[in-house]
Amino acid sequence: MAKDKITAPEIQARKHVGPRIVVVTAYDATMASLLEAAGVDVLLVGDSLGMVVQGLATTLPVTLEEVCYHCRAVSRVARRAHVVGDLPFMSYQTSPERALDAAGRLVKEGGVEAVKLEGGVAMAEHVRRIVAVGIPVMGHVGLTPQSVHAMGGFRVQGKTDLAKERILADARALEAAGAYSMVVEGVPTELGQRITDAVSIPTIGIGAGPHCDGQVLVSYDLLGMYGDVRPKFVKRYAELGVAVVRATEAFAAEVRSGAFPTDAHSFGVSSPRAVRQSQGEPTGSSPIVVGDPASFPPASDDDA
Repeated sequence: MAKDKITAPEIQARKHVGPRIVVVTAYDATMASLLEAAGVDVLLVGDSLGMVVQGLATTLPVTLEEVCYHCRAVSRVARRAHVVGDLPFMSYQTSPERALDAAGRLVKEGGVEAVKLEGGVAMAEHVRRIVAVGIPVMGHVGLTPQSVHAMGGFRVQGKTDLAKERILADARALEAAGAYSMVVEGVPTELGQRITDAVSIPTIGIGAGPHCDGQVLVSYDLLGMYGDVRPKFVKRYAELGVAVVRATEAFAAEVRSGAFPTDAHSFGVSSPRAVRQSQGEPTGSSPIVVGDPASFPPASDDDA
């Protein structure tokens, strides 16, 4: 596995030549470290955190400050993976200037290497302005979760000829505006392939069929962290939700019975006397970050 940092130009250069781009969402340092160890190419700090971390019904209430917070956690441990931060609802839509400001904050305060925003033709000027100052932009077309109310729910898009042409126009507008890649979500397989063939930048599919240049899944989905939530486009590669419940049940049973903790998990039982009388024995705890953490400016002047 390559150890060099994956960059936006490298992602863009994979169009049609591969290898296909692997994108997984991450919202904290621990999960980001594990996903990077697995060789994921892109860690997306998605506004999906509103639904999978905060317990919200949609992504709409998520704030820019919240995304910045989660981006900082992920960026600290990402040594190889390319880190992308989502611009949340109403942090960018109202004007290109506001979009530029929000994108700049995710880079300066969140430590990301690129930003993602939803929309095509209507957001083209916003993308152009962000790219012009040197911030890479990943687009997002098809099912755009921030437009959930306008779409009548999380429904497959591009089912009529008119809708297909509109989404194709959105994809071409993002390409022309300078986006280096784009997510294509919730469209029929045939349309996913048409979009991929129509643009010169990589497409990252999620519920868009197998012909895209890469695929993205929410980490909690692919790891099986939920019981009955099973979107059609998700393949569960593990059932960690079940494992978490069973492990916690075992812990609770041992606490209630007195089986935990034993001497092996207690201090001052078998430690050398010299250690006990001097500095005290080490707990065994250590930071998640190995080596120097990724550097980026403080979140505010107060943090400097």
